[in-house]
Amino acid sequence: MSLHDDAVLVLKGYEGQPELRELYLEHLAAHPDGMYKPCGAGHLTSSALVIDPARGRVLLTLHKKLGMWLQMGGHCEEGDPTVEAAALREAAEESGIEGLALLPGGPVRLDRHPIPAPCHWHLDVQYAALAPADGVARISEESLDLRWFAYDEVAAVADASVVRLVEGTLARL
Repeated sequence: MSLHDDAVLVLKGYEGQPELRELYLEHLAAHPDGMYKPCGAGHLTSSALVIDPARGRVLLTLHKKLGMWLQMGGHCEEGDPTVEAAALREAAEESGIEGLALLPGGPVRLDRHPIPAPCHWHLDVQYAALAPADGVARISEESLDLRWFAYDEVAAVADASVVRLVEGTLARL
């Protein structure tokens, strides 16, 4: 099964945000290359909020290009077998934490946001990844900073999309 086919199955099984889910599915139907960065009309991305429920906190990265506190995530790559695998890969690469495990139940949220040309949209499929108790975060070259925030601190540092992802993740816990 291709990554494109996996994304279609994941989205068809996702029960939240029906209008946005349909927009993602229409995009994939119209763009066979819609999983990858070269697709000028936009492309799917995959991300994961790294969460430590035992300590009531989430790990955010200060994105090097955007200068914003965000969850871990990014572009799907040719070697990613599934959208979930892409989210887990991105979370591990950007957090440096070994042994992350995605929260069961598929995506937590979808978030569509504009990006600069030549591409126009990121269609993000957002997951949550549970950090192991002994996990050690290490900053990657993609980040300016990496920091744990208590749940109630996120709204003061991150935009509304990250706040909604935290809320969705906490509701699922």
